[in-house]
Amino acid sequence: MEQEGTTEGNATNLAQSAALKLSQMGERTKQLGTAIQDPDRQRRIILVIVCIALLLDNMLYMVIVPIIPDYLVELQNEADHAHTALIHTNSSNSTIHKVTKGDFDLQIGVLFASKAILQLLVNPLSGTFIDRVGYDIPLFIGLTVMFLSTLIFAFAENYATLFLARSMQGLGSAFADTSGIALIADKYTEEGERSKALGIALAFISFGSLVAPPFGGVLYEFAGKRVPFLVLACICLADGIMCLVVLKPFSNRERENMPVGTPMYKLMIDPYIAVVAGALTTCNIPLAFLEPTIANWMEDTMDSSQWEIGMTWFPAFFPHVLGVFLTVKLAAKYPHLQWFYGAIGMVFIGASSCTVPACKNFGQLMIPLCGICFGIALVDTALLPTLAFLVDVRHVSVYGSVYAIADISYCVAYALGPIVAGQIVHNLGFVQLNLGMGLANVLYAPALLLLRNVSQMKPSFSERNMLLEQDGPTGLYDTIKMEEREKKRKGLCTTIDENGIDTFAQRSYSEEESSGEYA
Repeated sequence: MEQEGTTEGNATNLAQSAALKLSQMGERTKQLGTAIQDPDRQRRIILVIVCIALLLDNMLYMVIVPIIPDYLVELQNEADHAHTALIHTNSSNSTIHKVTKGDFDLQIGVLFASKAILQLLVNPLSGTFIDRVGYDIPLFIGLTVMFLSTLIFAFAENYATLFLARSMQGLGSAFADTSGIALIADKYTEEGERSKALGIALAFISFGSLVAPPFGGVLYEFAGKRVPFLVLACICLADGIMCLVVLKPFSNRERENMPVGTPMYKLMIDPYIAVVAGALTTCNIPLAFLEPTIANWMEDTMDSSQWEIGMTWFPAFFPHVLGVFLTVKLAAKYPHLQWFYGAIGMVFIGASSCTVPACKNFGQLMIPLCGICFGIALVDTALLPTLAFLVDVRHVSVYGSVYAIADISYCVAYALGPIVAGQIVHNLGFVQLNLGMGLANVLYAPALLLLRNVSQMKPSFSERNMLLEQDGPTGLYDTIKMEEREKKRKGLCTTIDENGIDTFAQRSYSEEESSGEYA
């Protein structure tokens, strides 16, 4: 009896202890949920989610550089051995089909470019989709597709499957990259904070692009092809779970209350946005065209070792981060000179690109490559926030389409690079390629003078609201703006409720109040 009483007492104590722990866990979960709902903390968490997504996308983009060529050679050798064994078994006089060097290079070029090509084709649709449904659902869709493409990369055993995985990555990037950058622009509305947040995102993009080749090469060498992709897939899965928990993309919110974004074709014909898009394409051409060609040139001219080729771009990460840091600091003090920082960056890129062919060893080559990445950091960090500002003052503050245009600008360079750069080197030479890219950047830099008065723009009645009056309201947001304008003209005060409408109504009212001074 005494033993049974002791057993019952222990069971009661265990139950009480378990209940206490569950209560503590519930309290911590509640505190975590409250912390996540805090606007400032939520913005930081969203920035982390987006930065991880951008890091993953660019690591997956570049991690295949040291892996795929060698893996394709192995697949071709296995196919040749199998074909040879079949011939000997059948005792036939058939000839063995071998992929020539030119065909092999073309296969690699098409595989590398397929991501950017599909991303280029999908971006016009993804930008419009993001404007319609918001930023969270497209971000989650993009992470899901990237996760699947990474798994396919890990287990692919032929060229067709690799091509499918690469193309799927382009599809995922079209949603994740565009919605992620647009989400940052939407959450960080103050220009200084926005520049800093976008600068952090650009640093993650650079880190992913530059650290991925050594990361993939080392793991491929010592652990096999699957391990690098499985590591990236796990990180992508964790980022997707964070997106679900924090952003709650499928919660029943009133999406009809969202503002109706400006159609992409209207943004494309905006001269200021067109100048920025052209600068983003031009400044990324040297990087996109050198990545597939510089390895062969290093082998031919300076007899570089494999480790030197693998580490070619890694030192350039540090000047890229330095360029981001300097531009953010300068933009905070002198925001009216954003166009000037971009122009200086393009001159840096042009001068550095022209000096690449003059390098005679690995140490000398680091200097112009660091100059190129430093210049790209200046251009990207100065002009990406400018796109959001242009949309704020000249259009409706919805950022999906305008950052889809920015993504298209990048994709044009990276889609052409793997396919066109090799042909240019073959027909004209490596020196002519670099001189042409450098000259293009230097000649384009003066075009940024057109942006010199952008910082002085205010939300203009003629640019934003006259268009609304001509076309008529197309959604709830536009209807609210029209009603508020009529009330303001009649001298009536407006009331703001506590629903999702209040943010847009308050913003519209303040914008029209400021625009009245300039109308």
